[in-house]
Amino acid sequence: MTATRIREVALKHFAKNGYEGASLADIAAEVGIKKQSIYTHFKGKDELFLDLFEKVQAKELNFVADYLQRHKHRSIDQLLYGFLIQYIDCYEQDDNAKFFLRTVFFPPSHLYEVIVKQGYYHLEKLETMLIPVFDQALADGLITPDVSRDTGTAAFLAVMDGMFVELLFGGAELSLIRIEASWLVYWRGIKK
Repeated sequence: MTATRIREVALKHFAKNGYEGASLADIAAEVGIKKQSIYTHFKGKDELFLDLFEKVQAKELNFVADYLQRHKHRSIDQLLYGFLIQYIDCYEQDDNAKFFLRTVFFPPSHLYEVIVKQGYYHLEKLETMLIPVFDQALADGLITPDVSRDTGTAAFLAVMDGMFVELLFGGAELSLIRIEASWLVYWRGIKK
């Protein structure tokens, strides 16, 4: 029970302050334990951080899989655009999304290789989930055959990256402006 509570509180602190700004002493105080008690459950800050990152990354991938499953009946433009909008909502309301994006874009320097490796794993999983969407859209004649499934997926992930950067630096309102502009150009480029 205490390890679970430590994770919950640490997630808030890491999401808000990043690795460097989060303090084990502050986490312990909010949990209602002494800092040393954290070491009963985790070897240190790195282990706690990486433990959280692994769990959050799994939740993020589950979010994508669940979204795609729940909305598979939508047209590709509604599906993809809706996903972008849904992710903004998640980022605004969920520390998991905040923690994940902050960590992937700004990994602690001493954990850089581990985080970047996991980030590429995440991208590969996203591509694996999105490629069938583009395959179906190509089969249905909804997108131009000039755009391969790989190109369509890669370009969509680039639109997502732009949204993520704006979420991190400008917030949801500015991110929505970026999505509107990017989506207009993206969709005109791939639709049939």
